Amino acid sequence: MNHKTQKIIFNILFYLGAAVLVVIVTVPLYWMISTSLKSKGALMALPIQWIPKKPTLNSYKKVFTLFPFARAMFNSAFITVMYVGITIISASMAAFAIAKIRFKGANFIFALYLTSMMIPVQITLIPMFIIMNKFSLINKYASVISPAIFKAFAIFLLVQNMRALPDDYLEAARIDGAGLFKIYRDIIMPMMVPTVATLAITTFMEAWNDYLWPLVMLSDKNKMTLTLALNTLNGQYDTEYNVLMAGSLISMVPIIIIYIIAQTQMKQGITVGGVKG
Repeated sequence: MNHKTQKIIFNILFYLGAAVLVVIVTVPLYWMISTSLKSKGALMALPIQWIPKKPTLNSYKKVFTLFPFARAMFNSAFITVMYVGITIISASMAAFAIAKIRFKGANFIFALYLTSMMIPVQITLIPMFIIMNKFSLINKYASVISPAIFKAFAIFLLVQNMRALPDDYLEAARIDGAGLFKIYRDIIMPMMVPTVATLAITTFMEAWNDYLWPLVMLSDKNKMTLTLALNTLNGQYDTEYNVLMAGSLISMVPIIIIYIIAQTQMKQGITVGGVKG
């Protein structure tokens, strides 16, 4: 078997494998869409209706009547946007100080940040709850948003990429009389756009899909996030799968939109991080 034949066989196997993976990933999503468009009677119909015979949008309408779903969407959007913004600001400032100012003890502090990433989130729930209770933040948006001030992974990601930036830019800015904040704002951050975009997307997904921390902090129905609303539907209407699928699909839309908009920057950010030597 010559090299050309081997290459053809490899390409055929590669594309067949890719096609199988696409089907595996796509079928559950298609099933969610199909189920959300079915009436209650069609859910248990045999044989299974992969394509609804009488598609209906009643499930989507019912989602907004069984629970204040629109309010939950607003709560999730507000909390997520604030969470992402605070994470980027606090983590980028900390990373700039560690990577470029190089103050005494910077490496030790950075090592502490890395060590904190090894602590399971579940261990910190009770101490965090006590702290939030002391500050009277229970059942308030601030209790869910405030952990964004300290995000060890975000700092780690930005430090690794900032260290790759040449110091010549900073020295030239200092000669021109620029202060530290001006260097951070006008030089470092514009050069970090791909990495920041990657961080923003991953943080957005984390905050939007977070369930445990909002569950611990929020009990007011009008302040619950989308994940808590979906869990309520799952608990009260566990047999109405069409309603559950409709709610789940609605919750996926913002993440899909954000990824489509920022996928180019995200790919560049991953590439920059990958070639760091």
